[in-house]
Amino acid sequence: MRSSLLIGLAAAVGLTSAVAVAADGFTLKAPPKIAVLYFDAKNDGGWTQAMHEARLRMETGLGQQIAFVEKIPENASVIIPAGEKFIQRGYNIIIGNAYGHSAGFKELAEKHPDIAFLNTSGNTNGPNLESIYGRTYEAHYLCGMVAGAMSKTGKLGFVAANPFGVVNWTINAYELGAKKMNPNATVTAVYTGAWNDPVKERAAATALIDQGADVIGQHVDTPTPQIVAQERGVYATGHHRDLSEFAPKATLCSSIWVWDKFFVPEIKKVEAGNWKPNPYGAFVGISDGIDIACCNAVVPKDVVEKVMAEREAIIKGKHVYAGPLADRDGKERVAAGQVLSDADLWKMDWYVAGVITQK
Repeated sequence: MRSSLLIGLAAAVGLTSAVAVAADGFTLKAPPKIAVLYFDAKNDGGWTQAMHEARLRMETGLGQQIAFVEKIPENASVIIPAGEKFIQRGYNIIIGNAYGHSAGFKELAEKHPDIAFLNTSGNTNGPNLESIYGRTYEAHYLCGMVAGAMSKTGKLGFVAANPFGVVNWTINAYELGAKKMNPNATVTAVYTGAWNDPVKERAAATALIDQGADVIGQHVDTPTPQIVAQERGVYATGHHRDLSEFAPKATLCSSIWVWDKFFVPEIKKVEAGNWKPNPYGAFVGISDGIDIACCNAVVPKDVVEKVMAEREAIIKGKHVYAGPLADRDGKERVAAGQVLSDADLWKMDWYVAGVITQK
């Protein structure tokens, strides 16, 4: 996720006006040829690398090579020429990798109605343009279960980027998962104000451990919290990718993107001529775009079994944010028998009981 994500995503469903899509679906005029515009370097360790690794799996799943270009920033003056170059070379399915690609993709899609455009974490949609994001709170709920089970103190820390809805929902889910394993567990979250700032992430993780946290969660782009946890002899849970490669002793599990689970079937729809972009964007969950990399060998078998049982329950329809649910001030947020709407998820600006926030 990029620094400007919540500017467009906070209001969620309904932010972008619905756009009419042909009843018979979008149809390519030539054999599919796919290219991806990466926001950052393919080996950034987090967000972009997750997409790069999914691209490699997509090549196998789709039976074709997929071109890519790295470091296309959130700037339409760069995005549009990059997209145009691929289009001039015959590419007719273009995939973006950042919220900040939204405006550029919208302009490209309107100019090239015969080209299919898809953008991860975007907020613009149209007859030939679809934005996609994930219910990351589902995977963080599962990671919270692991953290709650493995913590000896019940004090969990969380290094977060910004107090936006898509970050707050991971923190709250982390606490709900932890509480399922340890009713007395708390999560103290520190916001760094940046998605990718190893210096601030190190300072935040260090402060949390100094305050007694013995498991560190994260919603930032680098593996720094994992590295600090290993240096300090505590545990951690990762985000975006399986971050155990950076801290094999500390990393218990990770919330991960599995973009190919979404893109392979979606692009096959494009190829078949029956793709109908969701006018409000696509929303993927545990079964089709995010997951948990579980678990470190130190996690007891019974804990893993409980986590996997909850994972299966979510796939079958269980909602993390089901009522009755109140915030930490006692205000009812979800009534009994109800679930939190997508619109309310996106604009989440409250915390469940047990979450402590610091700046």
